[in-house]
Amino acid sequence: MTSVTWAQVLAWRMRRQFIESPGGAPAVDIARRLAGVQAQVASAAGVAVAVRRAAPEPGEVTRAVLDDRTLVKTWAMRGTLHLLPADEAAAYLVLCAAIRNWEKSGWQRNFGATPADLDAIAAAAAEALAGGGALTREELTAAVVEETGSRHLAEVLGSGWGTLLKPLAWWGVLCFGPPQGTRVTFTSPAHWVPGWTGLPPMDEAARTVVRAYLGAHGPATPEMFDNWLMRKGNRKKDVKSWFAAAEDGLSTVEVEGVPMYILEEHREELLDTAPTTSVRLLGAFDQYVLGAGTSATYLIPVEHRAEVSRAGGWISPVVLHEGRVAGVWEMKDGDPVVTAFEDVPAGPLEAETARLRRLAG
Repeated sequence: MTSVTWAQVLAWRMRRQFIESPGGAPAVDIARRLAGVQAQVASAAGVAVAVRRAAPEPGEVTRAVLDDRTLVKTWAMRGTLHLLPADEAAAYLVLCAAIRNWEKSGWQRNFGATPADLDAIAAAAAEALAGGGALTREELTAAVVEETGSRHLAEVLGSGWGTLLKPLAWWGVLCFGPPQGTRVTFTSPAHWVPGWTGLPPMDEAARTVVRAYLGAHGPATPEMFDNWLMRKGNRKKDVKSWFAAAEDGLSTVEVEGVPMYILEEHREELLDTAPTTSVRLLGAFDQYVLGAGTSATYLIPVEHRAEVSRAGGWISPVVLHEGRVAGVWEMKDGDPVVTAFEDVPAGPLEAETARLRRLAG
């Protein structure tokens, strides 16, 4: 089996993810290429797009979500908020829902809700959103309580709001709508998302998502895919079946002795890729890091993982050198301040910090 090095893989991923050479791709094409953009922190999603564009435009992500509706904001991978391409979002939701964690006794104890409670909330929410409007959290809660007549569900929603709505998002009942001031709203994707045709069959969804993941974060194993999708929470036989559904067009290479999948159309390109020497700065929660996972020692030195994956689920902005995480940075008074883990070439680093200053400005 043909073998490549991690240095080659990282250089190839940087090219695929518009990091090595930012271009002119619009926000939706960047999100499509990255297999989604995490949007738990809205400003981080904006930075993730901006650093991948040679000439970023202020507000382009917001326009794509609210005006063009080419991007959908909803709960997706790992139960976190993401921006997904509108025409592929349903496929991601189907695979996220496969975890069915709400059926586990521990989940029910922690959040005080049963699968029957979720079914009732979903039915009431679908009814409340059927007219195509957008409701705030408070309005949706009131509508669910009125429809079901259950004060118990009001208490459940009050204590575990986001967690309880994630399955509803994965079932295609709701997604995020246009905000009302500082308050978020929820709406039905059937009305909000152009061309929404409902949730696809599992095999079809698997082909879409596995191919998208490998196109950005390959080569990878099914275990690496599941770590990205749901922190290894899915049944191994399910993940295996998803790769089997996507096997037409897949190829394999060895990455320093470990067999991994890659799309056949990318195999020769990867083999021909030379390691990079570039220096790049990426924002918080960037897909380049999340696609691999912060436990990936080929990307993040073990001794510095805590500086990248911090308390409260915060993923730091990072410095890349030769494709690896070589430091972290933070913005202070409009200036990127770098904490390097190793020697990083001064000239390229200054060029990158200057670019981030312009973006911040």
